[in-house]
Amino acid sequence: MPQGSAMEVFLAFLKLGLTAFGGPVAHLGYFRVEFVERRRWIDDSAYADLVALCQFLPGPASSQVGFALGLGRAGWPGALAAWLGFTLPSAVVLMLFALGIQRWSGLAQSGAVQGLKLAAVAVVAQAVWGMARTLCPDRPRAGLAIAAALLALAIPSALGQLAAIAAAGMAGLWWLKPQALPASTPRHPGLGKTAGAVLLLVFTVLLLLSLALAAGSSLLAQFATFYQAGALVFGGGHVVLALLQAGVVPPGWITNDAFIAGYGLAQAVPGPLFAFAAYLGALMPAPMGGWVGGMALLVAIFLPGLLLVLGALPFWEALRQLRPVQRAMAGANAAVVGLLLAALYDPLWINAIHSRLDFGIALAAFGLLAYGRQSPLRVVALSALAGWALL
Repeated sequence: MPQGSAMEVFLAFLKLGLTAFGGPVAHLGYFRVEFVERRRWIDDSAYADLVALCQFLPGPASSQVGFALGLGRAGWPGALAAWLGFTLPSAVVLMLFALGIQRWSGLAQSGAVQGLKLAAVAVVAQAVWGMARTLCPDRPRAGLAIAAALLALAIPSALGQLAAIAAAGMAGLWWLKPQALPASTPRHPGLGKTAGAVLLLVFTVLLLLSLALAAGSSLLAQFATFYQAGALVFGGGHVVLALLQAGVVPPGWITNDAFIAGYGLAQAVPGPLFAFAAYLGALMPAPMGGWVGGMALLVAIFLPGLLLVLGALPFWEALRQLRPVQRAMAGANAAVVGLLLAALYDPLWINAIHSRLDFGIALAAFGLLAYGRQSPLRVVALSALAGWALL
């Protein structure tokens, strides 16, 4: 039963939204320290089971964990408070940057912004490298990743990426044999199977509508594009790069330069990487744009992941033990490594690396991240400084 207030939840997550740098894995570590060890809102076993669920589902894992923690602490108001506290700080910073680009047109072509693009290359290269070691540890999964990358490059659209994930999931269902997950005691914040089924139905209906509406330039098409991206992101926040780029750049809503610059800056702010949607929403053409567009598309990209985690909680323990589900997810996770590899080339590499100096800055940034163990904030700041001084 809920034991706290929404304001308590909001302040706890606001602290993390202002200080939690380092990406989803680091966020989960911050959450454990804050809510398991310090506040004791949940025990280690229940927290581990919740993390397992959110890593299994598509969507922003750390935000999904936070949403469920808020729900368990203070009910539905607590769930909303957790999301707002954790997400708003980075979203506000990114929207301010977007508005700055619109007001000062030369900002997007400055050396500092070029440095942000080069930092984005380094961050995504490190993500590909790290995810490949975890999600593609054998030849079959490495092969699926390469095939997914080739398909995404051959069909450079959201349709190609969806096809790659679906095909890899089917291949995993038939060919892969991951080990069974250990059993654990099912725990959830009081949602029954009926409520869970309703939430999953809402998620599915909205996804089908988004697939039908994500064309054209209407308000519904823009909202549908971001909902669809949030619903199909397996394997971590960086994968949303490929899905969003395919959704917003080809229609001409956002230029590649502005897209990559914003993605670079998103590495330097705390909180969830999905807050990048607020930046894109602020830059969108009418009927989106500005603060309203930023907040609307921020909701659109987070909504599917939040519906999924709450809907799946009552069914999770039985589902995660099914071998076919484990095999299909192993294939889908391999595919997202391939999608991220394709995104590393297009749009990042071809739009950011134009000279040996560009390559040198990106390579140095990668070295600092992968071998120097420097924080993304420091690496992004150094890249922007190098771009300002040298480019």
